[in-house]
Parts: sequence; structure tokens; C-alpha cells
Amino acid sequence: MARDNLNDLVAFVTVAREQSFTRAAAQLGVSQSALSHTMRSLEAKMGMRLLTRTTRSVAPTEIGEQLMANLAPKFDDIFSELAALHDKKDHPSGTIRISATDFAIETILWPKLSPLMLKYPDINIEFVNDYGLTDIVEKRYDAGVRLGGQLANGMISVRIGPDMRFVVVGSPDYFSGKNIPMSPQDLLKHQCINLRLPVHGGFYVWEFEKEGKEVKARVDGQIIFHSIFQVTKAAVAGFGLAHIPEQLAEPYLQSGELIQVMTEWTPYWEGLHIYYPNRRGSSKAFSLVIEALRYQY
Repeated sequence: MARDNLNDLVAFVTVAREQSFTRAAAQLGVSQSALSHTMRSLEAKMGMRLLTRTTRSVAPTEIGEQLMANLAPKFDDIFSELAALHDKKDHPSGTIRISATDFAIETILWPKLSPLMLKYPDINIEFVNDYGLTDIVEKRYDAGVRLGGQLANGMISVRIGPDMRFVVVGSPDYFSGKNIPMSPQDLLKHQCINLRLPVHGGFYVWEFEKEGKEVKARVDGQIIFHSIFQVTKAAVAGFGLAHIPEQLAEPYLQSGELIQVMTEWTPYWEGLHIYYPNRRGSSKAFSLVIEALRYQY
């Protein structure tokens, strides 16, 4: 295959990963019609079907999956090296995509990285709100943020936050006329506000520990949200109990809008970490981001 077809292969990998001509065209800076023509031309040159198209979606064929699996890591390495060379030649620049929950974005990432972006205007950061424990390599994120105990294997991790704990809270109106829960088993008698996780459509499991005994509680209730901030607002409004980061609950506890219960069951967990593949650390811009986030004990 001629060397001048490398751009076509890059376009193919982008379409196969995104499984969308719209998103792939936006990333590549071309029109959807031009990208579709490029894919048809590539398939004609190779003499094989690489993509399966329907009116609503596009996905790689079996051969396309094999081609993408072989090409994608190589292209990622090339682009990372080019970005690193550009940093050394000129100044820190490039786009960095970070997968994290909205809580981590609002309490750690944005406060620490917004000053960095003001200092280095050529560093672009995309904050991806993600509760799904997404495979950052598969989705081409540069880094992900998780609690220490949830770090993916084979990744470099850097701590970015202090130890934290999740607390059970409810409003005074909700507790009016109800028994106060004293243990995880008591939660079965209460309305609890659930947080949906994209992974297999499951709910976030409330985790507790007391005197070395760990308990995971699956709670039930009338309301389900996809954001911890919405869970908190619903608890303040009196719709049930919530299991939320203490930092998020603190202003409402101080104002009396929320009451904390089951304090003996809420241990501290290892704080948030940012993690990333080893090869990603070669970029000057990425190194600056990591250092800005690094937790100072």
C-alpha cells in the first residue's frame, strides 16, 4: 500500500474508534461526506470491507477490528512522540483528555488546572464527566481519575487528593417521624437516593466499615440520578438518604440542611488518583498537568 494512504488509515482508525462519521469528521476537521468518500476509497484499494454501515451507526467489520487493533497503538505512539518533540522545540501545547466524575472535576481538576491553562494558553484540556470506570486506553483518554483502590492494572498513578470518606445524610424534614438508621441493615427501611453507574446499568453500592467489618449495601428508593450533585440536591430537598463525599455534604451539614447518620460506619478511603499509560508521560504539557494535580501531603 502506498505511503500516501497513511492519512486514510488514520481516518479509518478514528471512524472505527468513534463508531460515528459525525464525531470522527469533527476530530479530523473534515466534512462527513469527504470522510465517507475516503473510507469507500480505502476499502476499494484494499479490496475488503472494513466498516459496516447502517442508517444509525457504523462499526468495524471483523477484518476492520483486526486492522484497528494493529494500527491504533502504533498511531498513538507516533502522535505522542510528535507532541513531545513539539513541546521541546517550542513550548508546552496540545490537548489532554481526562476521564473523571463531576465531583473530581469540580473539586480538584478544575481548581488546580485552570491556573495552569491561564499560564500556558496552548495547553487544551477536555474534562470528560464519566462514572463508568471507562477503559482510558480504548477510549483514547490521556488519563483517568479514580479512588486509590480502583486503579487499573499496568498504569502509572499519582495521588491528587487527601483521604476521603462518604457519609450518609438526610434532611430534617425527611427524618421527621422516622427512626434514625444505626446500621447498613436499617437502610432497607428508608428511601435512599440511588446513583446509576453506566457499567452494566448497575447502581453505586454503598460501602461501610466498622471495627474491621466491611458491609456493602444495595439500597432502594424512588429516585435515581447519574450525578452525585443531583443526588445531594435531592437529599437536601427531603427525598431520602444519600451517600455522598463528606466534602460535598459539609456546607449543608454546617447550615443544618442535612443531618449525618451512621457516623461509626463511615471510614476514610484512600484519596483520588490520576492514572495513565506509561508512554503518555513523554509530553511536556502532560507532565505539567500531572505536577499541577499532584497532592502535597
